[in-house]
Amino acid sequence: MNGNDLQSALRDDHETAFSRLGSSKAMYALTGGEMDGDRIREAAAADALALAAALDEWTATTTQDSVVSLFADLADATRERAADVADDPSLDDEPGLYEALSAFESTPARLGGLLGRYLVTLEHAGQMVGFFVGDADPTAANDFRGLRSDLESERDRIVDALDEGCETEDDWDAARDAADAVIEAAYDDYVETLESLGIKPKNVC
Repeated sequence: MNGNDLQSALRDDHETAFSRLGSSKAMYALTGGEMDGDRIREAAAADALALAAALDEWTATTTQDSVVSLFADLADATRERAADVADDPSLDDEPGLYEALSAFESTPARLGGLLGRYLVTLEHAGQMVGFFVGDADPTAANDFRGLRSDLESERDRIVDALDEGCETEDDWDAARDAADAVIEAAYDDYVETLESLGIKPKNVC
């Protein structure tokens, strides 16, 4: 097992979840049914701030220097991203996956959960680009293309960290279980939000 193998396995195992988390209805859920440019930006900023908060906690409780540096770098980058995408970024309602993410204690589990989060967020970022293209806002579309590119680079750093930090089969199992839990939490949040808005998620593709 390596980081790329894990990433491929997660995509295969959660194919349906990813297809729905990468749909226009996912944007509807993220914005609470208010699909406009400002709400899209606010959702992206809230997600970034929630990740930064989790990473700050991990930075204080991780002993492996290279992983501490990774968590600190990602926390700084996500805070900057929140400020870039929204004029007044705030975190009123933490996205559901972060409760699952914050529960992990071992380094392999944290890295695996982080990979799961990035795979989910990349699905959202693709839809955000599409939203602004459809909204005839090329500047915002380009901004979110840049955001997506940054997320891809950060995901690759996490994959590399997994290769370095997972030394045993148990480590890889912990990473995979954590990633599964984060992806499932994101999907459950998506389903529950759509149901609260009067939409049947099972009919969404």
